[in-house]
Amino acid sequence: MADSPFGTWNGQEPLELFPGVRLNAFGGDQMLLCRVTYEPGKTVPRHSHDETEQLMVILDGEVTITVEDETRTVRAGDVVCINRGLEHELISETGVTFIEGLAPVPLDHVPDRERDLVLGDQGGAGHVER
Repeated sequence: MADSPFGTWNGQEPLELFPGVRLNAFGGDQMLLCRVTYEPGKTVPRHSHDETEQLMVILDGEVTITVEDETRTVRAGDVVCINRGLEHELISETGVTFIEGLAPVPLDHVPDRERDLVLGDQGGAGHVER
């Protein structure tokens, strides 16, 4: 695991979760912080995170998010909370960049576990596999 509580996304190759959807991540025992970018026209299909809550703040662009049966288009400065287990999908016609916090840490969102995780006394015991 990372040997310092400090990290950088500068110069780091992002993880491609879906074609045209990339993220950089950094986290600890209990939460993960990601910078996510969608190329224009990209979609993440309907899914849920059974163990993980997701908070998002939109930095640039816009994305249409459906959570369960409610759909909104969100833009820079908007925030979204997706509680664990709720089905959601994201569509960005123009492209979007947002920061998301996820807790507990979903390991499928961690590009490099050696570089991107700083573990404390829990040793990542609460992390979840998808």
